[in-house]
Amino acid sequence: MLLAVDVGNTNTVIGAFDGKTLKADWRIRTERDVTVDELGMLYRNLFDSQGLDFSEARDMIISCVVPPMLNALENLARKYVKTEALVVGPGIKTGIPILIDNPKEVGADRIVNVVAAYDKYQQSLIVVDLGTSTNFDYVSPKGEYMGGAIAPGLIVSSEALFQKASKLQRIEISHPKRVIGKDTVSAMLTGLVFGHVGLIDGVVKRMSEEAGTSPLVVASGGLASLVADYSETITEVIPDLTLDGLRLIFNLNKKR
Repeated sequence: MLLAVDVGNTNTVIGAFDGKTLKADWRIRTERDVTVDELGMLYRNLFDSQGLDFSEARDMIISCVVPPMLNALENLARKYVKTEALVVGPGIKTGIPILIDNPKEVGADRIVNVVAAYDKYQQSLIVVDLGTSTNFDYVSPKGEYMGGAIAPGLIVSSEALFQKASKLQRIEISHPKRVIGKDTVSAMLTGLVFGHVGLIDGVVKRMSEEAGTSPLVVASGGLASLVADYSETITEVIPDLTLDGLRLIFNLNKKR
């Protein structure tokens, strides 16, 4: 069984693969100060909750944008999975040419997403990943990673309003009932959600015009389904996109 772990700034997504089949997946908070044994207990409990045996995990691949977490996860692989984890980064085969000024700068999660999306659709793509930041990544019709854009994520924008505006409260992101809010909470919700949808559609349209193609727009991340309900440009939502990309990259490098 392959253990795939994608560590983001806010959440960590974990997947257990049996071949191509995703047997179970989990989304947990990213805890920077966790120890290897705390991770071991957590992962064992997650597997138990789905009727899986953690001891059957034989391989592990990690995508991590939180450096303090990487050492603990690599030690988790050694102590509990009895293997050396494959870490997505420079020198790892991805099958995707990275045609930007400094390929080492691009986040591992962004490359993993475009690997999975291009493998599935084999055409020009814009991948929109809604996490702590909202990332836009463009892939050419030939499967080349051409670059993208990074904007503050929906949750980050919401927290900024709460922290910087004295009379505005923290709210839960959900589907707005209307565009014209009738109270402060609904006004914040409609501004955040529809404002973010407008940001996404605007960036996607400008990217498409600049590239001179008609890319398929694929959304991923925890809020992808909510935002896609209102977007004019998002056509596909794949919640497990990153995990599938990790599986593909592991298979490409497993003879290392």
